[in-house]
Amino acid sequence: MNDHETADRRKWLGLAVLALPALLLAIDLSVLSLALPRLSEDLSATSTEQLWISDIYGFLVSGFLITAGRLGDRIGRRKLLFIGAFGFAVASALAAFSTTVWMLIAARALMGVAGATLAPSTLALISNIFTDTKQRAVGVAVYVSCFMGGAAFGPVVGGLMLQSFWWGSVFLLGVPVMVLLLIAGPFLLPEFRDEHASTLDPLSVVLSLGAVLPIIYGIKESVRVGLSVVPMLSIVVGVVLGALFIRRQGRLSDPLLDLTLFRKPAFSAALVVLLFAVGTQGGVMLLTNLDLQVVQGLSPLSAGLWGIAPAMGMVVGSMAAPALAQKVQPGTVITAGLIIAAAGYATMTQTPVNGLGLLIGGATVVFFGIGLVGALANNVVLGAVPPERAGSAAAIVQTSGDLGIALGIAVLGSVGTGWYARQLTTGGDVPAEALDKARTSITDAAVVAGSLPDPAGRTLMEAARVAFTDGLHLTALVSAVLVLGLAVLAALALRERATAPDAPAEKRSTLSH
Repeated sequence: MNDHETADRRKWLGLAVLALPALLLAIDLSVLSLALPRLSEDLSATSTEQLWISDIYGFLVSGFLITAGRLGDRIGRRKLLFIGAFGFAVASALAAFSTTVWMLIAARALMGVAGATLAPSTLALISNIFTDTKQRAVGVAVYVSCFMGGAAFGPVVGGLMLQSFWWGSVFLLGVPVMVLLLIAGPFLLPEFRDEHASTLDPLSVVLSLGAVLPIIYGIKESVRVGLSVVPMLSIVVGVVLGALFIRRQGRLSDPLLDLTLFRKPAFSAALVVLLFAVGTQGGVMLLTNLDLQVVQGLSPLSAGLWGIAPAMGMVVGSMAAPALAQKVQPGTVITAGLIIAAAGYATMTQTPVNGLGLLIGGATVVFFGIGLVGALANNVVLGAVPPERAGSAAAIVQTSGDLGIALGIAVLGSVGTGWYARQLTTGGDVPAEALDKARTSITDAAVVAGSLPDPAGRTLMEAARVAFTDGLHLTALVSAVLVLGLAVLAALALRERATAPDAPAEKRSTLSH
């Protein structure tokens, strides 16, 4: 295969088809929070059941990514993509017409397993279709842009759907998208597989799930209930099983996760940059969304509309990245993107309590910088591996992103809320018991303030708004320092273009239509 083969019209149409799953997965992740209050009321879901409805999808996506990536390498990435698309459409319909809570939870679980097959298959196929480095960078940028575009417009589309239809309508958004993929895909997407891949090692699959799921669960629970015994024990179990998983991979001739990939400096450095850059983004945007809805008092739909600007900043950054990388080294663009993101975080440290414009402006700069980073770091990772390992590499990228978001929300979210609790003080007209409850979170403060008579309620809410803004400032400052550190790493480790080594003749992947 020619490494500088020019993509024809069919390949670009294939990219358009591959963009559909990215768009859909992002929309699906963002609309559930809007539908949750109505579906919980309709199905009489308890608070614990609501958590399962919200989290089971993300848990299973994260847990099955590594297995799905290697499975695609073995049976064919197009085949796995179609299987996942069909499964996602069926599960989405089941979720839309669920009549009980546990039926909905089961449907969301099926959506998670199917969703885990879509992301690595899509990213790997983009890597395989576009063998030219510059064109592959454009393909990856389109993928990242569609994901962010879906995240931006998901709340808007979901809000409009919920105004006109029942809560299940938000899940049906995925059905026509997947049907279109299944119809157009066979004509536009070639098949790629590693003909010499061995069967999957069942114990490796179990260990990978046993490592990822407890860690993600423990991180999420630590955000919800704090550093209690159960979340910490869950993380420890995940780390132990992860160590056993890594040990087993080193002993297998054809492992589920090829550890030799991490010996490539560009591969490892790009993953570290993605992990922590996405982490800062996840943590700060959690606090920003709370600021919009509680401190600024916006409705979920209005907050979603304000959120379009940062997401569009990432779309612009993602699409601009390939063009910039043609003029200078990709590592230089990634370094510049991280510095730009740091400037955006620095701007957010200066936002006043009512500074909605400055808050969104700073977030937009952050997202633009992260867009430059995400598009090119993904491309560096995919470009550093041989074709038959593209599925595994894509799965590692997706897992890194999921873990980064979870870590960012847990660590940086805790930094912000912890500082908020320390800073929240009021005058003597607010009862001490009410103040203690308000220190738990800004949302609890709003509830407590609403239950108090004026002026005590108004005094408490104003103090909470100031304290929360201080917490947001500190989180943005920590994020700025962290991404500047990542900029130094990128400048040192990503100075040269990463190119995938040629696979040995007996190990080359095959291409067919």
